[in-house]
Amino acid sequence: MGKMSTPERSWALYDWANSAYSIVVVTAIFPLYFKSAASNAGIAAHTSTAYWGYANSLATLLVSILAPLLGTIADFRGFKKRFFTFFASLGVIFTLMLSVVPNNQWLILLGCFVLTSIGFAGANIFYDAFLVDVTDKERMHRISANGYALGYIGSTIPFVISIAFIILAQQKIIPISVPVASQIAFAITALWWGLFTIPMLKNVEQKYYVDRVRHPVATSFKKLFLTLKNIKAYRALFLFLLAYFFYIDGVHTVITMSTAYGSDLGLDATTLLIVLFVTQIIAAPFSMLFGKLSDRFNEKRMIAVGILVYIFICIYAYFLESALDFWILAMLVGTSQGGVQALSRSYFAKLIPKESSNEFFGFYNIFGKFAAILGPVLVGATAQMTGNTSSGVFSLIILFVIGGILLLRVREDGEPVSTTTISS
Repeated sequence: MGKMSTPERSWALYDWANSAYSIVVVTAIFPLYFKSAASNAGIAAHTSTAYWGYANSLATLLVSILAPLLGTIADFRGFKKRFFTFFASLGVIFTLMLSVVPNNQWLILLGCFVLTSIGFAGANIFYDAFLVDVTDKERMHRISANGYALGYIGSTIPFVISIAFIILAQQKIIPISVPVASQIAFAITALWWGLFTIPMLKNVEQKYYVDRVRHPVATSFKKLFLTLKNIKAYRALFLFLLAYFFYIDGVHTVITMSTAYGSDLGLDATTLLIVLFVTQIIAAPFSMLFGKLSDRFNEKRMIAVGILVYIFICIYAYFLESALDFWILAMLVGTSQGGVQALSRSYFAKLIPKESSNEFFGFYNIFGKFAAILGPVLVGATAQMTGNTSSGVFSLIILFVIGGILLLRVREDGEPVSTTTISS
């Protein structure tokens, strides 16, 4: 693979831009900031946790419901860039709002978070769909993997700067409070996201599209229903989506439950943040390695390798006893999480009709979002029944085995189906 072209590089750079949001706002800093703001307002810890869960669920539900329809509309010429710009701007603006809303206004903070989540997830639908426009079929896996690698590296820079501000504020080394330091972190994240989105806006254009019609919304509804009606014609594609639903649920659950699991092992918050940081660093080169190995073994086989690694992770987690074991587990996660996600995106992009990429990535988004439900419930229920967190993580093997079996049933030669063929 030669050097990336300007559109390829600009596209991959958006992963660098928006990944800071994932770690600073979704995972590490804002949840603690919101909990503190709610506590100061006299809201009980369990109640604020419930509100946090409701906010996440609301944002996920809204994006998941709208994704296929918005995607279908965006397949018309000129709409994809507009939709991407709208949702990315929504995310950036309301992330910036988190830095100026007073920290005693917990309800407004939560509302801003919902809007940032919608902006982030909505922009990702169209960002993923642009993969078919910026590169050819033979390079998709490498470009997708490079995007994830850049995302892992890019997310650590504002994260480290943000954590530095917070620690310096905690130690009274700088004359600001921890809440103000957190607000600075949100501002840094918003500016980082916005600044590195500019190359995407400037250099990436929609190459594949459906010609505009007089009533695009009504036509989009008809096109969406036609796709669902003729779902059998997309057998390889939807079989892959079903496999993706199961194994990506396992991947996301391992990521989202990792801090709680580490806490149960007795690791303090600082150690957990360091582990999270190191995992991000490891994930970057391994994402690129997965992309490179796909040149020889193809995406499907490398996704299967990643699934096998996760099965081993679940088994290893069952016997976890020490902090060292947790470090080893985290490093193993870092070797595969980016590769599995990157190659899933590029493999899916190869299966779909290019002129309907937004519509199909809308479905991809739905399967990915709703896949975040089953795994945590499985871990929680198993841990509660057995009284052992390790048993909960071990239970995720079920998801990886089902996902792996379904993946193996996807045709190796599954070519994208033309929407022209479907409609005829």
